Amino acid sequence: MLNKYKTGLLLVILVLGAFLRLYQLGSVPPSPDWDEAALSYNGYSILHTGRDEYGAFLPVVLRSFDDYKPALYSYLTIPTTIIFGMNTFSTRLPSAVFGIVTLWIVYLLVKELFRREDLALLSAFLLAISPWHIQFSRIAFESNIGLSLNIVTAYFFIKALKKPWMLSFSAGFAALALYAYQSEKVFTPLLVLALVLIYCKELFRMPKKFLAAGIICGLLVASPMLIYLTTNKDAWLRAQATLAFADQTSFLQNQVKRIAFDREHKDYLGLVLDNRRVLFLVTGIGGYLSHYDFNWLFIKGDIDRHHAPGMGLMYLWELPFLLIGIYLLIFAKLPDSSKKSKYVLFAWFLLAPVPAAFTSEVPHAVRTLNFLPTFQIFSAWAILAVIGWVGNYRQKLNKVFSLGLILASVGYLFFALGNFVYYLDQYFVQLNYFDAEEWQYGYQQAVAYVQQVQGDYRKIVVSDSQPFDKSYIFFLFYLHYPPERYQQEEKSKAGGYATHQGFGKYEFRPIHWSQETDRSGTLYVMPYNNDNGGTLLKTIYNPDGTPAVLIVKG
Repeated sequence: MLNKYKTGLLLVILVLGAFLRLYQLGSVPPSPDWDEAALSYNGYSILHTGRDEYGAFLPVVLRSFDDYKPALYSYLTIPTTIIFGMNTFSTRLPSAVFGIVTLWIVYLLVKELFRREDLALLSAFLLAISPWHIQFSRIAFESNIGLSLNIVTAYFFIKALKKPWMLSFSAGFAALALYAYQSEKVFTPLLVLALVLIYCKELFRMPKKFLAAGIICGLLVASPMLIYLTTNKDAWLRAQATLAFADQTSFLQNQVKRIAFDREHKDYLGLVLDNRRVLFLVTGIGGYLSHYDFNWLFIKGDIDRHHAPGMGLMYLWELPFLLIGIYLLIFAKLPDSSKKSKYVLFAWFLLAPVPAAFTSEVPHAVRTLNFLPTFQIFSAWAILAVIGWVGNYRQKLNKVFSLGLILASVGYLFFALGNFVYYLDQYFVQLNYFDAEEWQYGYQQAVAYVQQVQGDYRKIVVSDSQPFDKSYIFFLFYLHYPPERYQQEEKSKAGGYATHQGFGKYEFRPIHWSQETDRSGTLYVMPYNNDNGGTLLKTIYNPDGTPAVLIVKG
């Protein structure tokens, strides 16, 4: 019965997923954040000059804000920019398209792993409505591209066990993932290693020419990135900056006191346990385990840009199914053809937090997006099992208990539906109102006003102090500032956490009003809390009515 309608059901899932990812894509969230603007402008620059904002020719990594982003996403924005121009919609569209395609690939992967049409369809459906996946499919975050490529890698690897020529596709997509996001430099090799270990017997039975072709294909695709990582001294700056113990003076301050205490009291065991290497290990373990925190997953999430207001990353109704699914799969008696599939699923589930374990700001929804689609597969397994149990028990119970079981099931269904509707309201209605400031709202309106009046001023100074740090990229983005001109100007010193930028008549630097001695003919753009004594020309407000941007005449 299900096989008869599988194409129609899959199409419905894809249409639903597409609607949730494309509806109001350019306006919800209300503004691109600085990373989105940077990825888009660098793609725009490569499109018109073949070089990024620094003048690097066809870069594999973007220096950007000295965070050295893998450049793949910027290249993906080129076709959408050609078609729609450089704007928020075209910037986010590649992520949305990858998010939609991922639903189909998850269906194929689950079907290939477990040979169950119902499980594959339900897993794809749960991913289609997943708040976590929707969140990152609707913004230009490179992690979403990395997730898609990892799922495709796994799918072609499993397919290659029967059709060895597909191994080259798996290796190629795995290598391509290295160009997508920083976490993939850790997670993707671990995922490939897990697949190789789980299916080592099948791989060794494979004709050697296909193994060799896969290795060569992977190395060829990965070689530009590998060369960059091994020859560029700045390649690992972002990884170093995000380590939990990047500031070792602060990180080890308490440890130094403990070691001094241990020495004074001759506590030799304490000296061993208070060693900084032990502290690093404990920090990593704590960071790793923090990603299995139910409060983070289901209630509060992390920073506001990573989830809808008033919600975590998953629906509350999923929690019991997630736990039941993990339990059932651990003890499930599967046919031999599916036992290794279970190992793949659990390896994926356990490896996902590794790239974020030793970083700051854990738990972190972006760096662990690779948890998907394991949560959905676990939940789908449990939902199908519970449906089967309800059907069996209902026939064995008397009418009263059978009716009670039906009412409980319907009640839970309405709870799940209510949770879904609540999410839709929080994301598509409430997010823009409550979280606009977190999305650097106000730059588009500020740039539009400045464009109208810039001819009246000899100089325009824009604050780059918090919360206006990296403000230059928004002006490049909204002004569509010619990349060839920006690359040639002497004032172009983009990037860096301590550098200040400039182009044309624009300067981006801190504004301290008492030190602004040359105010004549100068227009100032600053956050609402910046001190100023000039003539206020324009105030730009957040949707909730709070001031966001002040435009002041010197």
